[in-house]
This record gives sequence, C-alpha cells and structure tokens, in this order.
Amino acid sequence: MICRTHFRRSTAICLALACALTLGACAKDPRHTGSVRVSPGSVANMTVAQLEGQLQRADANYKRNPKDKRSGLIFGALLRMTGRDEQALAVMRQLVIHHPQDNDVLSAYGKALAATGNLREALGVIERAQRPDRPDWRLLSAQGAILDQMEQPDQAREYYRKALDIAPNEPTVLSNLGMSYLLTNDLASAESYLRKANNLPGADSRVRQNLALVVGLQGRFDEAERIASAELPTQEAKANVDYLRQMLSQQNAWNQLKKEDAKAK
Repeated sequence: MICRTHFRRSTAICLALACALTLGACAKDPRHTGSVRVSPGSVANMTVAQLEGQLQRADANYKRNPKDKRSGLIFGALLRMTGRDEQALAVMRQLVIHHPQDNDVLSAYGKALAATGNLREALGVIERAQRPDRPDWRLLSAQGAILDQMEQPDQAREYYRKALDIAPNEPTVLSNLGMSYLLTNDLASAESYLRKANNLPGADSRVRQNLALVVGLQGRFDEAERIASAELPTQEAKANVDYLRQMLSQQNAWNQLKKEDAKAK
C-alpha cells in the first residue's frame, strides 16, 4: 500500500522535475544580443545558443590548461547547464586533484556529484569544504539542496535558514527554500518564498522559472505564462504553460483511475 503523503510528495517531485525541464529550456530571449562575460555564475542567464558557443570556447581553454581553476570551473558549469553531467563530474574530479583545499572547487565538485546521483559523497565533499569559523552561505545552501534530494526537507531548511542568517534576502537561497516546500507539496509556502526571491535584486532566470512553475501548479496558468513571458518569447512561454496544463491533466486522470480502482475493490 502506498502512503498517501508519500504519493503526494512523489507527485510533486515528478511534476517539478518534468516541468522544470521545459520551463528551464531557455534562460533568456534569444533575440537579445550582446557580448557575454563568462563566469561560473553567469551561465544561468545565457540562451541555449550562447551556452553552446561558450561551451566550445571553454572546452578549448580547458584543453590548453586543465589545471587552471577558472577554466575548469567554467567548463564544468557549462557542461552541467547543457546536461552533460557525467563529463562535468570527470572535469571536476581532475580539478579537485590540483586544488584539493579550494572551497570553490570543492563546492563545484560536490554539486557535480549531486547532479549524477552521488548524494552522500556530495554531502561529504561540501561538508569538507565548509569552515565552521567562517561558514560560506553558498555551501550551506548547497548542503540544503542535497538534503532535499535525499528527502530530508526539515534538515535542508535548517541549512537554508543558516545561509539566510549570513546572506539575508539572497534570492538563490530563498528560491531553494521555496523549491524545498514545493517538493513537499506545500505550494503556498513555495510561492511565498519564490515571490520574495523574484522581487529582489539579483534574481536570475532560474528564480523566475521556479515561480512560474509553482504558480502554474496551482492552476493559475495565465499568470504563470505572464511570469515566464518576462524573459522568454511569448510562443515559448505559452508552450511551456501548455505542457504544464497537460502534465496536470494527466495527473488528474491518473488520480481518477486510482479512485475508480479503489471503489472496484
């Protein structure tokens, strides 16, 4: 027998993952042009075309000097953003050999491990990178994200709140906290944190996409489309929301079948 709470939680996780893939397909309107200054943190705001172009350049830079921290971090981040998680992990494994005490490298290595499902190892790496005397809010947030994937939401939220104690109103941490509530199907709390994050300076594409997802999951599709359309072409935003409608319709149909099956028994 499936626990009802576990079923709802699994449903929320499946919907979140499936919809995030479409809502996150493009970070910005590809009609917007201009030079992009690449840094490990800037890749989230690139279009797909920009990502592929930068990936080719990062690959060449990395091959010239695989020991260089900046080149490795950028290459690894771009690989992860384009779905090449196993290759990103291989790059980070090499980089951590040359920079075993570097927190930036250890953090990126931990995230690469988490992206490939090595959650316990990832948590250990992140914990090793953290300094108790000078805690890093980015590492605390990363620990929270890993614990969420390990289905330990209460512990995850403790880390997010510790991160917010150090960096109040940091939109990426608030977004992670919001998504933590989404994964336990608390959509009202998820929306509250994501709205707060979205209204802060520095909120990037991922925050807006997450907000659009949570709003859409509550059936407010027009509003979700308006949020997504703020940075996506109208047609692409509409396609994302239509996909979300379809996912929810399929889920409702599945729930109805379960009810009918239960009555038949």
